Amino acid sequence: MQLSFSPCRMDKAQPSLAVNGEVLTINGEAFDFSPLPDGATLPRAAVACDWLASDVERIDGAIHLTLILPHGANAPQETRFPAPVTIGADGPVDLPAYEEMSE
Repeated sequence: MQLSFSPCRMDKAQPSLAVNGEVLTINGEAFDFSPLPDGATLPRAAVACDWLASDVERIDGAIHLTLILPHGANAPQETRFPAPVTIGADGPVDLPAYEEMSE
């Protein structure tokens, strides 16, 4: 699964994410993308998820999607400009920090 992020400044906690095969769980709600055939696109409007910022596609066997990534006013560079993440194992998905830690 390939996750990209669309950073957005908002006073809303980041979602908790976990992957199990081709099921993405966001804040406890599971989204099963396993029925999506290779080369197909599931329109964003067909998925009842406020965190989804793109259509869901299967490209060369892998699920690709973009999620909204909330961040605070003092978010670090890696949160404001996040790199896509390829998920290779089941389990929780770590997100970039919401705010920069003060020293």
